[in-house]
Amino acid sequence: MGDNQMAPVLFEKHGHVALITLNRPEARNAFNPEMLVRLGGMWEEVRDDDDIRVAIVTGAGDKAFCSGADLGKLIPLISGARQPEDEWDRKALEAPDLIGNGLLRTFDAGKPVVAALNGHAIAGGMELTQGTDLRIGVESAKLGVQEVKWAIFPGGGSTVRLPKQIPYARAMELLLTGDLITAQEAYDLGFLNRVVPDGQAVEAAMELAGKIAANGPIAVQAIRRSARACQGRPEEEAMKMESRFAAPVFRTEDAREGPRAFMEKRKPVYKGR
Repeated sequence: MGDNQMAPVLFEKHGHVALITLNRPEARNAFNPEMLVRLGGMWEEVRDDDDIRVAIVTGAGDKAFCSGADLGKLIPLISGARQPEDEWDRKALEAPDLIGNGLLRTFDAGKPVVAALNGHAIAGGMELTQGTDLRIGVESAKLGVQEVKWAIFPGGGSTVRLPKQIPYARAMELLLTGDLITAQEAYDLGFLNRVVPDGQAVEAAMELAGKIAANGPIAVQAIRRSARACQGRPEEEAMKMESRFAAPVFRTEDAREGPRAFMEKRKPVYKGR
């Protein structure tokens, strides 16, 4: 894309993998209005580009994945304490869904998203992580939702998602104390898939994304949609829903190619149709 290295979010494609980088390392990659509006647009690109099969989101630098909302820019804009100063401020106010989209709160990118936590994931950074499907964190990373300490609400989805993604009592402890946990603790709770040495988050995420991207993309997307849609439903209802997600997959060209490649002892060539 045309974004230069000065943009607050960067977008690159590596084969079938999109790499999105939060790029305000001097502000610990805190979300300002421009960053969230641009990020929302990038998730739309992930959804709409059939060539993209997996997305990775990470942060620039080695201090933070994302420290949450910029308390000097974004929160005062939302609360009305600051008037809009530029086009990004105006866009954020005119279409508040753009903020939710950026955080993957109200928007589904439709493809698996891997969080590569290169550093701390706090407040909005933790909320964006909750919107992803797989997560890798470096050993030094700390995670948590600290909004309650500043008398604000973790409105990026934390009260909905966190009690489902880790045990209820631990989720409530994080939500109500604002305390942080280590990457190892997050892994032990099942919130992270891997903990890797500092500096290796993107490399590990690329390896994981590569495995997913090598699979049949229609099957991957249908499995992901089914797992998300069926969550929390009564089993009988969920089984019927799963059948509706599964049936079209078996009618694809890729579903013929996969077993054929297996029988012919060769690597399958999936075309996403």
